[in-house]
Formats: sequence, structure tokens, C-alpha cells
Amino acid sequence: MKIGIDKIGFYTSNMYVDMTELANARNEDPNKYLIGIGQEKMAVIPPTQDAVTLGANAAFKILTEEDKKTIDLVIFATESGIDNSKSGAVYVSRLLGLSPYLRAVELKQACYGATAALQLAKGHVALNPDNKALVIGSDIARYGLRTKGEPTQGGGACAMIVGQNPRILELEETSACYMEDVMDFWRPFNHTEALVNGKFSANIYVDFFKKVFSIYREKTGAKLEDFAALLFHLPYTKQGLKGLRAAIEGADPKISLELSRQFEFSRKYGRLVGNLYTGSLYLSLLSLLNNSDSLRANQRLGMFSYGSGAQGEFFTGRLVPGFEKMLDKTGYEEMLEKREKISVSEYEKVFSSLEMRAENLELNIDDDPAVFVFAGIEEYSRKYLKK
Repeated sequence: MKIGIDKIGFYTSNMYVDMTELANARNEDPNKYLIGIGQEKMAVIPPTQDAVTLGANAAFKILTEEDKKTIDLVIFATESGIDNSKSGAVYVSRLLGLSPYLRAVELKQACYGATAALQLAKGHVALNPDNKALVIGSDIARYGLRTKGEPTQGGGACAMIVGQNPRILELEETSACYMEDVMDFWRPFNHTEALVNGKFSANIYVDFFKKVFSIYREKTGAKLEDFAALLFHLPYTKQGLKGLRAAIEGADPKISLELSRQFEFSRKYGRLVGNLYTGSLYLSLLSLLNNSDSLRANQRLGMFSYGSGAQGEFFTGRLVPGFEKMLDKTGYEEMLEKREKISVSEYEKVFSSLEMRAENLELNIDDDPAVFVFAGIEEYSRKYLKK
């Protein structure tokens, strides 16, 4: 049975801050942000958006009424959860008008969560071939104002419909995983911002990639030339480039050049949005599909998923004939281009407005153009609306 990604969608907020302006405000050389970490713009998430609404907006873009009839599993992967008990998947399922006769759960392992969700969805479809699963990776990356991690913030969500006979990417059976208990990045319950050992985490990322890529090649006998592109989790796009360089070290120059060229297509969206945590790898996939000028049916894509703490996995998929028909490049370009650039001071005000512990809160949703919005809190119960 062929199982994989039938549809993929993406959503981010309608605001961003320019990285050159942020660098200047922090008395940094702009090239430290533009080249050093590979970022041009950073999404700024307003108070009226959270992980639930970002995920719902991403899924809304790709769902049809027919999809709603066949989805019986919703997995919501996030490290930006809004409740210690109630799953974000329950809120999303209701907002999207899905059938109540389904499983709705939330899953967590840092930025790796959406890949775990994808693999679980694959197994679910294998047992229930007439049904589909909705996988969502949704997050808001927060490190704090004027911190070392500040330029690697961002936010948004990717949503995927997983089913048999997929129309975009058929997932192959073999993958390679590696886990190790390390403290490179974490966020305690009483923190709204993550704690991170940046250099340590960057090194662990590359080490994990080398391990799982080597294990995968040992399992399958795959050669570097068997991959049309290598995709990476991109907390910032320079991090993925470090992984790519580890893969192509000592390789045939022609192969290295082509994989490097495809990588540039895969990081285009990430450069303009920033860190999606769980959704970052899949934004990389969408960016490659929409921007590459040479992908063909049946080509193999390699994907490296990493979540701090730490978990890594390398897995692959083959492009399905006609995958181009399932894409909406123009729509996503318009979404990114129509965003409003806000000043650094405005960004700081928005960032500082997060309120997680309020008993009651009313938010002005008039300026948020999203379909789904977070309207406030009533007796500790979060209120979501479809506009």
C-alpha cells in the first residue's frame, strides 16, 4: 500500500519584523542575521493567534468537505501548548468542523513532534486504508527580547493530510532514528520563553544528522546521488546548511552542487518567516516543492527531523506523478508578500503582550485577517472564533 502526504498547507501571521532593522536596534552587524543565521524576516505572532489558531488556519487552506468525511485521526504536534490537559487537536477539530467520531490528540517532543505524528498517521492509515489523518505542527518560537536566541524566533503552522495513494509524496518504509537525553533546549512549565544552550544544540543537531543519515544508508545501501534533495529542520536556515555540508563533504562536486542548489529552494520560505519549531521541516518541504525548477516524479527526497532533548530521524519519500497539481505557489507567495512590516518597537510591544495566566481576557480581533482567531479568556476557558 502506498501511504504518504496527500496535501500540505502552511500559515503564518500577517506581521513581520525586518532582520536588518532588528540587528540595527540591537547594535549588531546585519550580516550576522542575514548571513550568519540566514534570516531576512521574522514572523511576529499577535495576541489573537496561538498554536491552535495557527494550526487551524493552516489546515483550513487544504481541507475539503470530502476530506472531513474521511479524517478519523487528528494529531496536533506542538511545544507551544495552551493547556496541560486538553489537547489542541480537540479545539482544532471543532473549529474545522470535523466529525466528532475520531481520535484527537496532542503530541510533544520539541521540534520533532510533527514527524512522530506523521509516522503515527502512516501506521494508522495502514490499518485503516479508507480513512485519512490530519497532522498539524504548530508553534510560536519565543526566546525573549534582547536574548541570543531572539533572531531565531518566528511562528506558524504546517498541516498535512495523510492517506493511501497520496498525490504529493509517498513515504518510504525505512527510516533511521536516534535518541539521547541531553539538555540543549527546554522550556519549564513556569516559562513562556525557551531556555537554550545555542552552540551545544547546534552541534548536537549536526551530530544527530550524521548518525541517522549513516544508519539509513547502512540499512538501505542508498548513495548520495539517490537523493534529488535533502531537507532539514530549519530553526534558522544556516543550521540546515551545516547539516547539508556534513552530508556532501568529500562528495562528487556535481552532486554537491545540485543538492546545494535544491537546498536554497527549500529554505526560501524559512528565511522569510523564521522558526516554526514542529513545522519547520515541513515548511522546508513546501518551499522546495513550490520553488524548485527541476523536481520530477519518482525522485527521492531525504528528510532530517530533529527535536531538542533530543530526538532525530532521517526518512525518505518519493514524489508522486502529478504532485505539481497539488501545490499553490501563488497563494503562499501572496500571503507572505501581503504581510505588514512592523517596527522593532511595535514588535517588542506585541511580544510583551502575551498573557497565559489570565482568568478573563478580551482581545480585539478586528485587525487580524485570519479565518480563525483567539478572542480571549472567560473563567480560564479560551475562546476561539471563526470570522
